[in-house]
Amino acid sequence: MRGRSTVALLLLALASPATAEDHVVSQKGKRFDPESVRVRVGDRVLFQNDDETTHNVFSRTQGAAFNVGLQEPGSSSPVTFEKAGPVEVRCAIHPGMKMVIEVAE
Repeated sequence: MRGRSTVALLLLALASPATAEDHVVSQKGKRFDPESVRVRVGDRVLFQNDDETTHNVFSRTQGAAFNVGLQEPGSSSPVTFEKAGPVEVRCAIHPGMKMVIEVAE
């Protein structure tokens, strides 16, 4: 009976979805840090404004478009990614601010 329980627990663990993770992307010095990050489908990225100026983080990537709106210094905005592929992220206020989020299955 013990062998069956072990197999059942193993199958249950393999069938359970992986736990989503949180990742922090800082905005400081009118730059994203890091400038690229790899996440998995279902993970959440927290865009944190550690700068002294307002930002507006967005993406127009097909299937992953978002716009967090104006972010005052000290604020943060979460974005969850539901589709695999590269996501180009920018700041609408500072055109030089660019980053890529690689979303994997």
